[in-house]
Amino acid sequence: MEYPPLVPYLTVSDAAGAIEFYKNAFGAVELRRHYAGESSKITHSHLVINGATLFLADDCSEMMGGKSMTPEALGGSPITLHLVLDDVDSFWDRAVAAGATVTMALADQFWGDRYGQLTDPYGHKWALGQEKVKLTEEEIHEAAKQVFGTKSEFATP
Repeated sequence: MEYPPLVPYLTVSDAAGAIEFYKNAFGAVELRRHYAGESSKITHSHLVINGATLFLADDCSEMMGGKSMTPEALGGSPITLHLVLDDVDSFWDRAVAAGATVTMALADQFWGDRYGQLTDPYGHKWALGQEKVKLTEEEIHEAAKQVFGTKSEFATP
């Protein structure tokens, strides 16, 4: 099987539950699942979401002598997985109905996208976006000044 050059690999507290959530929330297709021997621990699963490959596994820190590395154990995650979509509203509605928590409401944004952010029940952050208007870098910069002002830490040089 061919894989893309970069694949996010998520660690979760309940891989079987997460797989079902991603199927319900994001329309994930499960291609494979491997277990740790005869246990119920999933050591590797391969999902496809919106054409993108995602790997995930149960936290197996007790088997590796380490600390749990799930977002819950770490107090969150600094990583956001961004999905570029053709119909963000339908995708968003399905994810929220499946149990995702809205952290930034879905709305039309100054950079031309309809965009919002969610957190899944396993602590991973997701951004969902759809380009609505194609803007130039200058148009985005000017729009950002309207949102953040001219003296903003977000302003580009």
